Amino acid sequence: MNYKVRNIYGKITDPAAIVSVPGSKSITARAMLLAALADGVSTLYGVQLSDDCATFLAALKSLGIKAEEGQEGENILKIYGCGGRIPVKEGEVYVGSSGTAARFLTALCALSDGEFTLDCSDQMRARPQEPLIRALESAGARFDFTQTKYCFPFKVRGTKDVKDVIEVDVSKSSQYLSALLMCVPCTKKTVKILPTGSHGMDYVAMTADMMWSFGVNVEKAGDEFAVSGGYTAKKYDIEPDVSAACYFYALNRILGSKVRVRGVMPHTMQGDYKFIKLVENFDGGEVDMSSFSDQALTLAAIAPYFSSPTTITGIAHVRGQECDRIKAACVNLTAMGVKVEEREDGLKIYPARPRAAKIDTFGDHRVAMSFALTGLRADGIEIENAEVCSKTFPGFFKALDSVIEELTK
Repeated sequence: MNYKVRNIYGKITDPAAIVSVPGSKSITARAMLLAALADGVSTLYGVQLSDDCATFLAALKSLGIKAEEGQEGENILKIYGCGGRIPVKEGEVYVGSSGTAARFLTALCALSDGEFTLDCSDQMRARPQEPLIRALESAGARFDFTQTKYCFPFKVRGTKDVKDVIEVDVSKSSQYLSALLMCVPCTKKTVKILPTGSHGMDYVAMTADMMWSFGVNVEKAGDEFAVSGGYTAKKYDIEPDVSAACYFYALNRILGSKVRVRGVMPHTMQGDYKFIKLVENFDGGEVDMSSFSDQALTLAAIAPYFSSPTTITGIAHVRGQECDRIKAACVNLTAMGVKVEEREDGLKIYPARPRAAKIDTFGDHRVAMSFALTGLRADGIEIENAEVCSKTFPGFFKALDSVIEELTK
């Protein structure tokens, strides 16, 4: 499916609109895992039902976790926890293209008693796993790789005797640390985790907050985390997805509109709220986006409309996500006639008047959603394979159409 973006610049009759976005993917994934490991039955409200989260839930079920979904439109999920002990001792787990499921469930299987085969989509096989797997090997787990070392697919034999201290390099992803933090309670002992390397830690703070909500204690002393206790079932409300909301606040910046996203609050746990604050007054300049890198494409897509060049830094790791996002941004900006300089850890974008172009999404949901924004102020922008949004926000283009109608009615 291709989506032709409607240029509405200068055509807005009512700047106010309100839109709903799905529940946070990051919070949904964590809540599902913590509920699965808890003692008792948890009920999650406001769950995201994207492809990634559906894949995660199916993978948990393949490990013997029982779950009941609410009726269509309810976004409710009831999960019967296993008390930290995976119900099955062997099996096959498929994580699709979900990086969250890949990292979290690799750690869960490696820190549990059993032998499991994990596989994924072709896209996911190219994404980095080595730092997490090395950390799990050092903890005592054993991996047999079917194709490429430190990549999916592989067989993992969980360890019964986990070391007291685990080191993990987080330079490429903080998810490695989050995965270890959430899964070490399965060992039934206090474990210390020492991250090395540099990365934004907002999502780790979210992880620790949620673990505390489910009854596990995470204490930080210097760079080291100490994890103790076990999870207890609870009822848990999931925040709206701030990453999804950011597209509509970026829209405001380039159109002068006043769109609000229902339920998004300043006290959110989600680090991408930094982007919402950034774009309120940003008009070009240099910005380190290492701690909210999911929005690097969003900023790149609206950067041609700023009065000064925009330099985005600190995002070298996004080259290893669903696609090389720095390269994807440069390819599409160039196709629209925008001057851009590619750098190892980011890019520099110059003010321009984008021309008509077809946007190559590279199979990446964030490319599709971000460059739809560019087309709101330029004629002839068409998003190829727009259905890739189903990975995290299946209704994005429907929501965008609704906002466009509200603004121009």
